[in-house]
Amino acid sequence: MAAFLTDQEIADLLAERKVLPADWKKRLMLKPKRGHSESELEINGDQGSEFRLMQRRSDLNPHDFSVVLAYRVPGSNQVLRLKRYNGKSHEHSNPIEKERFYDFHVHTAIERYQQTGNKEETFAEVTDRYANLDEATKCLFEDCNFAIPELPQGELF
Repeated sequence: MAAFLTDQEIADLLAERKVLPADWKKRLMLKPKRGHSESELEINGDQGSEFRLMQRRSDLNPHDFSVVLAYRVPGSNQVLRLKRYNGKSHEHSNPIEKERFYDFHVHTAIERYQQTGNKEETFAEVTDRYANLDEATKCLFEDCNFAIPELPQGELF
C-alpha cells in the first residue's frame, strides 16, 4: 500500500533539521550516466527521519536539471519526494488548478494531490530564485532546513 503524508507531516519533515556531512560537496559531485550526470546522498534528520538528496543534470541542455529531497518511509522501501527544484526545460501542468507554464519551478508534496491519485510532488510553482543546478541546490538547503558544516580555517584558500 502506498504511503500517504498529510500537509502537516510534510511540513514537519521539511522543517526537520538535516545536517550535511563534512564531505558533502565531494559526495554530491555529479557522475556521468547515459546522457546526463547525477549524484545521491543519504542524510538523517535530527528526529531520526531518513532523507535522500538527489541531483541530475542533462549533458546536452544546461536548463534540464533537478534537485530532489526525498523521504524514506519507515518500515518500507518506499521513497516519497518532498521537494523537487526543476530547470526550465519542459512545460509543467498542475492538473487540479488547470495551470500550465514553461519556467524554472519548484515541486512540493501536498496532500490534495495524493488524495486524487497523483504523485505526491505533482504540484509546482514558478520561481525566479535560481537559474542553474548549484543555485537550485542552495535554495533546497535554505527551504528544507539543512545545516551546512563550516569549513576548517585551513580550507579557505
